[in-house]
Amino acid sequence: MKKLVIRADDIGYSEAVNLGIAKSVKDGLISSAGLMPNMPWAEHGLKLLEGLDVVIGQHTNMCLEKPCADPALIPSLLDENGNLKSSRTYRTAFKNGEDFVAVEEAVIEIEAQYHRFLELVGRKPSYFEAHAVMSRNLFKALEIVAEKYDLPYQKVSFDGTPTEFNKKPVVMLPMGSMSPDYDPFETLKKDVLEYAREDMPSVFVCHPGYIDNYLLKNSSLTLNRAKEVEMLCDPAVKQWLDEHDVQLVNYDEIA
Repeated sequence: MKKLVIRADDIGYSEAVNLGIAKSVKDGLISSAGLMPNMPWAEHGLKLLEGLDVVIGQHTNMCLEKPCADPALIPSLLDENGNLKSSRTYRTAFKNGEDFVAVEEAVIEIEAQYHRFLELVGRKPSYFEAHAVMSRNLFKALEIVAEKYDLPYQKVSFDGTPTEFNKKPVVMLPMGSMSPDYDPFETLKKDVLEYAREDMPSVFVCHPGYIDNYLLKNSSLTLNRAKEVEMLCDPAVKQWLDEHDVQLVNYDEIA
């Protein structure tokens, strides 16, 4: 039997995204979801999930809106308006072989977001990782904070090769959500059949959500979020997983 975590990222991104995540938990297959602690809509998203069967992780956000830390302490992370530098800025730097992130500053902001998470949720995150950025220094900072507070860190992997969650082997299944012709169900099927293993759990990352103006202005991932809501709430998907001997679990169950 294969064990599979189907995870939703981006609680707090916007009101519409929150509504799509809540729908995917209440009527769909999501039982693990990540909170962006610094976002203005974080509390709104958590309120929608009250009483539902879902574990909450810290989806550390280093590339959107205002930081949780004192801006004067983290200049390498901020743009000229005092906002966290965009994911596009991170991608450009990574492509050019550069890393503008100062590790010690990233640690300060990640810690501040962790303390904000505790204020909002009232307990430690069920998993701990970061949103949509490529930076080796950021990953170093995440590991530092995870070790300091004994947090279950989810290491990244983008090609289906095994990585670690909470220092145990796990497969991060490849994502296809940025493709314009993305078919969530077909992607899930392919990932389960080609990459998921019986000797370790797998994680399929989704970004379910509905669309509002804030999302359109700030994200390149829009229509495919709505596609994922539909897929996650389709009974045929759960039936297919059952037929292929896939057990759905949450992060607490594989920690």
